[in-house]
Amino acid sequence: MSSTSLDAAALDLLFLEARSHNGWKPQPVDEALLRRAVDLAKMGPTAANSSPLRVVFVTSAAAKEKLRPCLSPGNVEKTMTAPVTAILAFDPAFYDRLPKLFPHADARSWFAGQPHAEPAARMNAALQAGYLLLALRGLGLDTGPMSGFDAGACDAAFFADGSARSFMLTNIGHGDPAKLFPRSPRLDFEEMASFA
Repeated sequence: MSSTSLDAAALDLLFLEARSHNGWKPQPVDEALLRRAVDLAKMGPTAANSSPLRVVFVTSAAAKEKLRPCLSPGNVEKTMTAPVTAILAFDPAFYDRLPKLFPHADARSWFAGQPHAEPAARMNAALQAGYLLLALRGLGLDTGPMSGFDAGACDAAFFADGSARSFMLTNIGHGDPAKLFPRSPRLDFEEMASFA
């Protein structure tokens, strides 16, 4: 095994044992862990170092109530009982930060006013969301990512200034294994990948 490879236990933690949790133990999540997860996730690569992900960690009862009407019915209970729910969003004007993030070229001009700017923001924010999920798992937290919510209502409630557009939620905490569904099947290699 290469000295730069993760060992089997780390790979198991991040992938083979990773589950989408639906129920939560009544154990709080330390804010320092959430900060550390973001600090890890932000180091993952994005196109032109664009870093368009924006995150709101919903932790207070008042903020949870603000989120409640945005949730699909099947996601209400597990979200309201989760210690933390992260709203994952992208900054549609991410390019305004490129002079700081990509200072060796005029990368802002590559995106500002261009039709590919929003798809690039969405794609790179989704990539960063994956990094964040892995960082949270790597720090010993469980997650329950979901798309079952009204993004427009969520944006009106949490990003009324238009600074970000939500695309995913994830509950975060210490999952209750008793509330896990059986693991669903996965595609075989040949069903999802090939060589050219």
